[in-house]
Formats: sequence, C-alpha cells, structure tokens
Amino acid sequence: MEPVTIALVCIAGALALMLLGIPVVYCLGCTGAVMAFLIYGPVSLDKAGWTTFTTLYNINWVPLPLFVLMGCIISQTSMGQDIYRAARNWLSRLPGGLVVATIFGEAAMASAVGSSTACALAVGKMAEPEFERYGYSKPFAMGALTCGGVLGPLIPPSIGFITYGVLAQVSIGQLFIAGIVPGIILAFMLAGVAVIMCWRNPVLGPPAGAVSWAERLSSLKKVWPLVAVMLSIIGTIYLGIASAAEAAGVGCVVVIILAFFVYRLRWADFYRAIVEAATLNGMILFMMVGAWFYSYVLGTSGAAKSLMELVYGTGLPPLGIVFLINIILLILGCFIDAITIMLLTIPLFVPIVVGLGFDPVWFGVLYVVNMQIGLITPPMGLDLFTVRSAFNLPAGHLLRGVLPFLVVLIIFLLLLVFFPQLSLWLPGTMGMGR
Repeated sequence: MEPVTIALVCIAGALALMLLGIPVVYCLGCTGAVMAFLIYGPVSLDKAGWTTFTTLYNINWVPLPLFVLMGCIISQTSMGQDIYRAARNWLSRLPGGLVVATIFGEAAMASAVGSSTACALAVGKMAEPEFERYGYSKPFAMGALTCGGVLGPLIPPSIGFITYGVLAQVSIGQLFIAGIVPGIILAFMLAGVAVIMCWRNPVLGPPAGAVSWAERLSSLKKVWPLVAVMLSIIGTIYLGIASAAEAAGVGCVVVIILAFFVYRLRWADFYRAIVEAATLNGMILFMMVGAWFYSYVLGTSGAAKSLMELVYGTGLPPLGIVFLINIILLILGCFIDAITIMLLTIPLFVPIVVGLGFDPVWFGVLYVVNMQIGLITPPMGLDLFTVRSAFNLPAGHLLRGVLPFLVVLIIFLLLLVFFPQLSLWLPGTMGMGR
C-alpha cells in the first residue's frame, strides 16, 4: 500500500470514528492497530504492547501528571481570588479596568495552571460579580475572559507545551521559557484593546473607582505564594538548576506546602484534588498511548516524507508553507479539539517545518497559540462553550464579545510568525540546554 494511501486511510478512519462519537483514544488506537495489522501482519500486535510500555515509561511525561496535580490543588485554594483582587485594586481606575484586571489575573494564574479552561474559570468566578456590580457589558467582559484563557497554556507550565515537546522530541524546558515573552506581549495586547474600546464607549466598562494605597499594598501581601510557585518552576528551569521534570516535582511540593500552611487546605479538599488529577492524568495518558501507536503507523509508512515532497513541489517559499500549515490548523480548530489535532498533525507537520530550516521551539509556540485560538472558535470552541455554560450567557452574545479579542489573537499569531525572536530570545539566554 502506498504511503500516501496509508496516511489518508488512517486519518479518514480516525475522523470517521470521531464523528460517530467514539472517544478519541479508541479512534486513534483502533485505526492504528488495524492499519498496522494489515501492513505488517501479526508482528504489529507485539509492537502495540511495546508502544504502550515505551510511551508510559518515558521520563519526558513526568511533568504532565505533576503539573495537572498542581493545578487541581491550586483550584481548591483561594489563590485565584487573591490574584484577581490585587489586579483589580491596582487597575480599577482605568477604562475597562476590571476587564484589564481579569486579563492580567489570567496571565498570573497561567504561571501556576497550564490550562486555558482552568484559568478562565478560576478568574471568572471572582470577576463575574464585579462585572455585574459596576455595570459592565457582560458579553464584552466575558469575551475578554474567554480570549484571555489563551494565556494559560502559553505562559509556563503548559500541558500544550509538554504534549508538543514529547511528540516532537523538543526540549520542554526551552518551550516553557519560549512562551514567557509572547505571553506577556499578548496580555498587554488584549488589555490595550479593552482599554481603548472602553475609553471610546464607556458603557462597555466604566472605571470601577479609586482604591486607597493601603488597600492596594495590602492586596499585594497575598500574591507572594504565586511568586513562590513561579520561581520554583520557571526560575529553576531558566537558571539551569532543574529540568522540566525536576521543576514540576519542586513546584508540586511548594504548592502542597502553601496549600496546607498558607491557605489551610482541608484533607477532604486535598483528596478531591488528587482524585481529579488522577482522573485527568489517566484520561490524557491513555489517549497518548493510542496516539503514539497511530503516529508510529504514520511514521513508518513514509507518509511524512511523501507529504514533505508534496509540499516542496508546490513552489511556495518556506514562510508561505508555514502560513499554509497555520491556516490548516486554524480550520481544524473549528471542528476538532486541540489535543486531538496535536496528536494527528504533529508527526506530519513538524518534520516539514524542521526540514525547511525553522526552529521547532518557535513552531511549538505557534502551534500552542493556534490550538488555543481553536478553543474559542465555533462550532467546537471548548472554552467558548465552557464559559457560556458556566456564566449563563447566550452563545451569540458571547461570540460578539469574543470577536474583537479574536482579531487581536490572529494579529498576535502573525507577529510570532514574522518575528521568531519574540519566542527564541529568552531560551537563547538560558543557563542550560536541558
């Protein structure tokens, strides 16, 4: 069977099963197993067992369960509330100050929780009553909250970077550091749009009023636990003290200590966090096993090489090919969830990008931003509909609020494409290459 035919049958089979509502892990695993058996015969069954073992017995996956556990523990504390309250106290006098506080609150939470959905919900629960209290336009404010969730996987730690790093065999530590500068830039871009829109139309978000300096300084006292978490993870990776896996362990210990001794976490809440983390990790890792075998079939079929030859034959310049890949990913994001897209396309697209001479770390940042844009675009739009359901807002209203910030995200993606150093400068100054 021709390589291109194998790839097309694998992808078409997996997508067909997904459309039938079958869980992703079975779609990828079953498609890969059937195609491997047809191509390689019974020996493929032995390979399936070894794939499961080598996938899970991989130290590169270690940060994933630890960061998930860390996020679940943090969600049981008041850290998100403290961060939002501090941001609100310092930014309330700006037009749309509460929206700006929400965006920067999400940026701060992103340094402790690697999920866009978790970021949006953690900050949104505190922000929504404030929006109603000061008469903010709910669609506008919630649209900003939804798009601000993109900061979750962009600023480390990030589940998206871990997944990309393992599948693309790229340093997770460098990916983490590469997301910091783009994350800060995006936070200011989203906040700037909010301020301009509210300045031109105060009905969207009037200033919340002055806050005394005593209250501002007092709110900063409750932000230090987040700083401790950030230093234990990002600081140790950047300075070369720890790898991503080691930093995850350090960060997890720091969070547990803070949860019990600063936030007075109860044992019942701690148990709930562990159960939630175990459930999420089991689901993710089980999915990775199916995806890894699926990727093995695509890789050994020579489909990636055939696709590269096809792409090179188009005559497009290297940057044009990167644009084409991003357009494909944006379209896929409208219909398929982010992790499925990563599992399906990373084995195909990364070899092409590396073959064109581009840095895989830079492409990883593009990839994660692209995937997060997909989470706020219909009809799938997981973050979009999570926010809609959590805060009881009609989908049409939320879409109108999301639109101006979605334009900013597209412009931001273009900036990352044209200026790779925004992503690559900070990793280049790291104290190590782990």
